[in-house]
Amino acid sequence: MSHTFTHLLTHIVFSTKERVPCITIEMQSELYPYLGGLTRELNGKAYIINGIEDHIHLLVSLPPTVSISEALKFIKANSSGWLGKRFGKRNFVGWQVGYGAFSVSKSNVSDVISYIRNQKEHHKKFDFKAEFISLLKKHEIEYDERYIWD
Repeated sequence: MSHTFTHLLTHIVFSTKERVPCITIEMQSELYPYLGGLTRELNGKAYIINGIEDHIHLLVSLPPTVSISEALKFIKANSSGWLGKRFGKRNFVGWQVGYGAFSVSKSNVSDVISYIRNQKEHHKKFDFKAEFISLLKKHEIEYDERYIWD
């Protein structure tokens, strides 16, 4: 083939440092569009971005030339700097080093969008730790809980 054709969808989850609930409603309203802009800078597309005070969910497609780790390094570093400048460094603690990235098939896009859209309702029943463990189990990812929350 003379061209490359891809449609790589990823559900990405990352939290604030030590899961401190520091992302206010005001921050969220500006942060999510900013994260979408960073995704576009990588020649990707953000389908939905949402979260709550201590973590973020993104459903994105990225070009095959950009790895998930490169994308997250770029997105987290730039958004952290922007949040510090925009809202003050003492108001935003930073992002936790790790993240979760889960492949999504085209047939599941609407379910994942709905799941991400309803984060506030979802977290009335489950905290971030329970949600993240649930995602790891659903995607059959082996883990040792001692190393998830550092």
